[in-house]
Amino acid sequence: MKTAEMIHSVNLNAGTGFPYLVLEVTGRSSSPVTPGFRTMHWHEDLQFIYVWRGCIRVKTLSARISVRQQEALFLNRNVAHLIEADENCRYHSFLFPDSLLRFYPGSPAETLVSRIAGREALPFCTFTQQTPWHREVLNALRRLAGLEAEKNELYPYRVLCLLCTMWLELQENLSLPPFDRTESTVSTRMRCFLEYMHSHYAERLSLAEIAGSANVSVSELLRCFRSCMQTTPYRYLTELRLNKAAAMLRETDEPIVNIAADTGFSQPSHFGTCFQEKTGLSPREYRKRNSR
Repeated sequence: MKTAEMIHSVNLNAGTGFPYLVLEVTGRSSSPVTPGFRTMHWHEDLQFIYVWRGCIRVKTLSARISVRQQEALFLNRNVAHLIEADENCRYHSFLFPDSLLRFYPGSPAETLVSRIAGREALPFCTFTQQTPWHREVLNALRRLAGLEAEKNELYPYRVLCLLCTMWLELQENLSLPPFDRTESTVSTRMRCFLEYMHSHYAERLSLAEIAGSANVSVSELLRCFRSCMQTTPYRYLTELRLNKAAAMLRETDEPIVNIAADTGFSQPSHFGTCFQEKTGLSPREYRKRNSR
């Protein structure tokens, strides 16, 4: 079964001296490699995506966005989202913490960065060729992608200059209210559900336990998942577990029976069936094709 490409929630360069990550996705393959399972996720990083070919569809808890060829998208930090791409699509994703924009502790830039970074009032922003200042951002994104082919000792500084150029365009052209609106009740509950499931996916979870993470009933849990994600908690949890299992198959030599148990599948046979239905491969075949 075919799956949609996902931008993983973990910045592979987090914890390094330069926590800036660029992903190039072509069709259904990504460099660096990211899991191919569809799970809604969020991250502390800011994210820009530039589409070279085809179209991507981005789903958040409250919106559906299409980004086409030569267009781009900004996703704010902590925005739960899911990215689906056409099979012939090609795009770059740029992820980085807002600390790269703040210059130094106590800098005047800190206040300006905080005007946008993490603001509930601005979960995302799209960029098209029709708007002059949008074109400035699009041009900077193309230049950032080009830097990946010519890295040298000046690479980090050029990246930082272009990131600040884009951020300045946002600062000059976006109008935001002085205070954020209160987060919607459904969004607040969904964040509780997702955080709980991501923290406890290896355990045997009941719907009542997941609902309890937001102090609501099971019926409200089901309603929130239907309205925000058009799926059920069980299906989402299965996707999440398969995502974690796929990473373990690629990156470890752990026996498959242990991986099944460590990712919340009580029966190895059930794990194998779900995995093959999702990928078209048995766990053993997937490991053979994708192990590092």
